[in-house]
Amino acid sequence: MDLSKIVSYSFRYPFRSIKRMLLICLFFILIAIIPIGLMINNDYVVGIGVIAFFLFILFVPGYFLSVVRMGSTQSALLPSFNLVNNIYDSIRVIFLRMVYMVVPAAVFLIAFKVLSSSSRDLIFNYKIIEFFLNLNFALLLIILIYLVFEFLLFFAKARLAYFNSLPEALKINKVIGDIRRIGIFTIIKWAIVMTILLVVASFVSSFVMAIPYVGFLIYVVVVIPILESIANYSLGLLYSNIAKSYDDDLGNFRNIESRKYDRIK
Repeated sequence: MDLSKIVSYSFRYPFRSIKRMLLICLFFILIAIIPIGLMINNDYVVGIGVIAFFLFILFVPGYFLSVVRMGSTQSALLPSFNLVNNIYDSIRVIFLRMVYMVVPAAVFLIAFKVLSSSSRDLIFNYKIIEFFLNLNFALLLIILIYLVFEFLLFFAKARLAYFNSLPEALKINKVIGDIRRIGIFTIIKWAIVMTILLVVASFVSSFVMAIPYVGFLIYVVVVIPILESIANYSLGLLYSNIAKSYDDDLGNFRNIESRKYDRIK
């Protein structure tokens, strides 16, 4: 599927089932409770919001993994809600992120330890320029490592959605292979176009926040879930370009196994 179709289908996707999209929007009320409690200075509402936030974390990431899965199979349907499956998928998505963030976290801790020990001597000796150079280098290294693994995590999530297998998503060599098969240039074009369009859509829709009291709620409950649906479905559609080849390979494998079985009989 070419980029123009990915963009077109992705931006139409949330509106193919208004009923299910409205249900998704209702779940985003859960993350709006804490800000509302802070705005009205009510500790009880904030407490309820904390519980609601954990419910959100347990349900919504798994549902959006289903959206990626729909895109990877080029289905135009919004996934149905399944509490058990969505919670199970959310746990897998959270675990996947934790694993992929181990290296960035380790780099951050090592850089912080090295920088904190050397910076005291540099500041004590009034080497301010060297201190800021070291600081900028450490920050650049941390950000670069983080972006690399965030990039890998993006396609590990697509692999998890398509194969419905956490071990498959944890195979970094397979994830890198998927990225190569899709094509770096294709991914860069997709990332740039989708980022620009989503940022523009977010900026334009952010003007609803100027509406007193309800503007923030409308943005969180309506705009964000729509943009999330677009982004996740777009990732699935991009992955569908190589998903078909996996289907073909699996079909060929099944045919070979069938012929073997026939010969054995």
